[in-house]
Amino acid sequence: MTTTNIQLTSTISADNKLTVALNNVAMPQPGADEVVVRIEAAPLNPSDLAVMFSVAAMTTATQTGTEQQPVISADVPAKFMPAVTTRVGKAMPVGNEGAGTVVAAGSSPAAQALMGKMVAVIGGGTYRQYLCANVQSCLELKAGTTAKEGASSFVNPLTALAMVETMRAEGHKAIIHAAAASSLGQMLNRICIADGIDLINIVRKEEQETLLRNMGAKYVVNSSSDSFLADLTAAIIETGATISFDPIGGGQLTSDILNCMEAAITHDVEEYNVYGSSTFKQAYIYGALNRGPITLNRNFGFAWGVNGFLLFNALGKLKPETVMAMRKRVANEITTTFASHYTHEVSLAGALQMESIAAYSKQATGEKYLITPQK
Repeated sequence: MTTTNIQLTSTISADNKLTVALNNVAMPQPGADEVVVRIEAAPLNPSDLAVMFSVAAMTTATQTGTEQQPVISADVPAKFMPAVTTRVGKAMPVGNEGAGTVVAAGSSPAAQALMGKMVAVIGGGTYRQYLCANVQSCLELKAGTTAKEGASSFVNPLTALAMVETMRAEGHKAIIHAAAASSLGQMLNRICIADGIDLINIVRKEEQETLLRNMGAKYVVNSSSDSFLADLTAAIIETGATISFDPIGGGQLTSDILNCMEAAITHDVEEYNVYGSSTFKQAYIYGALNRGPITLNRNFGFAWGVNGFLLFNALGKLKPETVMAMRKRVANEITTTFASHYTHEVSLAGALQMESIAAYSKQATGEKYLITPQK
């Protein structure tokens, strides 16, 4: 092993400045139940950008430093500083997940069993060359799986599976998913097709419709179509979907979904009820692609809920054996059901180039970046 180790951190200072930089840090030494992973691939997910750039105004961003160790600086609007008080002055390690080879292991049998193995890891700080992780945070990948194939083994796969398990636990029978052509959306499609679950996909472009239908998706509705609300209602009537998952957040899509659910439930009801139907309708928001207000035009009665959906909270509500089965399924199907495709690969230094930042900050459907810390 080398004696050098570089990690990417994000810091907000008390004078309203964001600094994202590469730092030289000590090589980690594993404890009894820990391993040192040589991180070879780590994806750039929206949740990573939330830590990396936080609430900074990236239109003010500038790049300094050197080619090998660039530094990004940006202003944080004063109105947002109260929301980030607890991280002021702290260098926050960035990167939720990644994959690589175990190059050192602690003394426990569980740690020793991973020595030399290719593992996926979750828990934070994966945008670095060497990471020390507890064995419980590691997922041993099947022999022959590459770091690139296993880099996205946790966030998207487990979120998609958690959506299905949440649907089952709450007594729903079909799912509505927005921004459905995303990497996560494609995984959810493959899961639902394999498990015989009806899934209504909401997209906004014709090419996204074509992509999902070619994958075998039965229900795809386009939010940019004049017939969107009618199409969505018809799909809900056919499937009986009463739970939705939306990564967009702001705007009125949540309202549209709940209203269409109510319209589908009451489409053949002749007797009027001022309180609406008694069927409970649940909308979950798991992202913030639109940070604006959530507008609810309440034509969906009183039996409804709008909640945030966070992976770790969702997993905490499931039985341990269910979570273990989910992890095992991901490892077994990482190159099929849970395959991720990347359009760009960048080094740690490359991730802090203004051109790269401008591209991956768009969070465009069909464009996914992979960081390769060893390059």
